[in-house]
Amino acid sequence: MTPPRLLAPSLLAADAANLERDVRLALEGGADWLHFDVMDGRFVPNLSFGPHICKRMRELFSLPLDVHLMVTRPENLVVPFIESGASLLTVHAESDGDLSRVLLAVKQNGAKAGMALKPATHPDTLRPYLPLLDLVLVMTVEPGYGGQKFLSGALRRVAAVRAMLDAEKPGCLLEADGGIDAVTAGGCVEAGADIVVAGSSVFSSGLVSDNVKVLRALLR
Repeated sequence: MTPPRLLAPSLLAADAANLERDVRLALEGGADWLHFDVMDGRFVPNLSFGPHICKRMRELFSLPLDVHLMVTRPENLVVPFIESGASLLTVHAESDGDLSRVLLAVKQNGAKAGMALKPATHPDTLRPYLPLLDLVLVMTVEPGYGGQKFLSGALRRVAAVRAMLDAEKPGCLLEADGGIDAVTAGGCVEAGADIVVAGSSVFSSGLVSDNVKVLRALLR
C-alpha cells in the first residue's frame, strides 16, 4: 500500500500578524504538519522564528511541528525547541559542529531527527548519519528565502535520495522543500517525496484553506 503523502505548510510565508488565523485556515484545508523555518542570520542571511513561536503554536494546535534549523550551530537550539513542543528537528548537513552528537541529542530529548541537504550538497553526505535519521529534507531551492522558483534538476535529487533511503534506511521519510506549488508538488511525489513543504503557494493569497485543498488533492 502506498503511504499517505503529507503537506507541511511553511509558517515563514504566513501573515506574521495573524499566524493563528492562517494556521487554522491551513488546518481547515487539511494540512498535516506545520513547518518552521528557523534562520540565524549567519547560515542564511535572514532571521526568523524562535522557540517562543513554536511554544505558542504547540499550545494552540496538536499537529506535528516540523522544525527546520537553518543555523550555523544547531546544538544550541535542540533543547529549547524540543521543550517548546517541536516534534521533529532537522539540521543541515552543512552546519558546523559534531552533527552526529546533535542528532543523537535530538533523539535523546524525545523528538525525531532529520537532516537537510542544500542543492549543491551530494547525497552521499547523508550516509554516515543514516542510522540516526528519521527524515531527510531535500532543498529544492537555495535555503534562506521564501517565494523562490523550483530548481531544475531538483526532482533528480529527490529521486536519488529516495533510492538511497529505500536501499539503506527503509522507513526514513523524505521531505521536499522550496518552490512547491500546484505545478511542482506532483513531481515531488512521483520522485519519492513523502512530505512536501509549501509556503507562498499556501499563504500568498487569502484563500489559504482552498490552496491547501488543491495541494492535498495533488498529493493523493
